Amino acid sequence: MSTTVLLPAAVAFAGMLLPLPWLVVAPNRLLPGTSISALATLGALLPVVALLTLAALPRRVPAPAAACSALAAAVLLAGLTGQAAAQALQGLAAAARAGVGFGFWAALVGSLGLCAARGASLGALGRLLLLLTVAASFALLLASGALHSLSLLVEYRVRAEAVQAAILQHLVLSGAALMAALLLAVPLAWAAFRQPRLAAPIGAVFATVQVVPALALFALLIPLLAALLASFPALRELGLAAIGPAPAVMATAAYLALPLFRSLLGGLASADPDAVAAARAIGMTEARLTAEIRVPLAMPVFAGGLRVAVVQSIGLMTLGGLVGAGGLGALVFEGLAQFATDLMLLGALPIVALALAADTAIGAAEQRA
Repeated sequence: MSTTVLLPAAVAFAGMLLPLPWLVVAPNRLLPGTSISALATLGALLPVVALLTLAALPRRVPAPAAACSALAAAVLLAGLTGQAAAQALQGLAAAARAGVGFGFWAALVGSLGLCAARGASLGALGRLLLLLTVAASFALLLASGALHSLSLLVEYRVRAEAVQAAILQHLVLSGAALMAALLLAVPLAWAAFRQPRLAAPIGAVFATVQVVPALALFALLIPLLAALLASFPALRELGLAAIGPAPAVMATAAYLALPLFRSLLGGLASADPDAVAAARAIGMTEARLTAEIRVPLAMPVFAGGLRVAVVQSIGLMTLGGLVGAGGLGALVFEGLAQFATDLMLLGALPIVALALAADTAIGAAEQRA
């Protein structure tokens, strides 16, 4: 049995069986609360969840069945915890909160990790279907109302419109950074392909950006943009500002340029020399040769770089919350400022979900291509 299967299973069992906080009942969202163990929360159904997790381990169990067993364990432990939270809040003040502790998160992440590990052999399309099944399962669980008493869901209901707007804004900012990086990387990759001596200096510049801490680069762009706007006030009319989306998009695009540049350059250079020579022999122009031979052959290599860049864009844009760009990062840092764990999770969990969904979708498209 591989480590990729045993490790998440061990994490799940540690969360369920060790004396870790599973449910935390507090008088409000800021004060510490009383911890309740997994056994006290799940009761007699704890062995059922453990058996579902255990059933996903044997190699003789088909991968789809094993993945579904681990998913069932995750859904069941979440639903039972939501019901236990509702019971724990009965008779308490309206401000009381029932949050989940480390034990719950370990068991949930471990179960879902085991689901992903057993589903890894299903192929890109199978993994995408599995991801959709996971999303649909938890969507149905949310729609049933079983989780509504958990403090994370209470926090979401209070800020539902803000969270939805932050998700949309985060996607727009990440997309803008990706487009800006493509506009920078594509012509430079083509120039480096046509003139190989340019590849090393261009790559060195992009690599230098990678060693600069992301937070430092975001902060550095603020005074640089302020100086630029002071010298050219007309740029303000275009919507450019020293604080806001501009530094976040520019800094993120700078980090994305290297994987895009390398994958584009590597893809263009991967074309079979015999195929290129044959195309030239029949009179193909350079433009037609690139469009019909080099680009199609480069797509698998480029898709790998694009996959890295998309995930990196979603993650790095979180720091945009520190420079006034908004998005999900604003929720994360607002939660940090208030020591409100649930508010931090409202920003962090969608970021993780978006990154996983983007990685899986592009991976499926890459395999089909």
